[in-house]
Amino acid sequence: MAAAAIDELRAQGGGFTVDRYTVPGIKDLAAGARILFDRGCDLVIALGMVGREKVDKDCALAADFGLQSVQARVGRHILGVMVHEEEADDEPRLAWLFDRRTREHAMNAYDLLFRPEAIRARAGTGQREGFPDAGPLKERVV
Repeated sequence: MAAAAIDELRAQGGGFTVDRYTVPGIKDLAAGARILFDRGCDLVIALGMVGREKVDKDCALAADFGLQSVQARVGRHILGVMVHEEEADDEPRLAWLFDRRTREHAMNAYDLLFRPEAIRARAGTGQREGFPDAGPLKERVV
């Protein structure tokens, strides 16, 4: 996932450096993000895989709460990129999802830092990282 993120960021353009920090498990992502912010990073992309078991989902939820807490405390974005193992029926599809979701979040990261107008243009359009976009809500007649 990190290789895909770095590759996509470089494909978007320059103006940044990548500081990579690897943690032993998904619940350690918040501490890793804080370390990167303390080193001077402006944005963090936190990457992780979530297994199929209930304990894995509990750990992912704890990790997300931790990421949200760090993000609120430091006032900088953390883009949490989590892929759940059960989102794909086989390894090739899972590998595709890891790559696609990571790349789309990397594009969002680049846009947040360098092209905020692109984020504004996509607001409300039902974007989904990895799978097909949901599309905007259509006007409903009641």
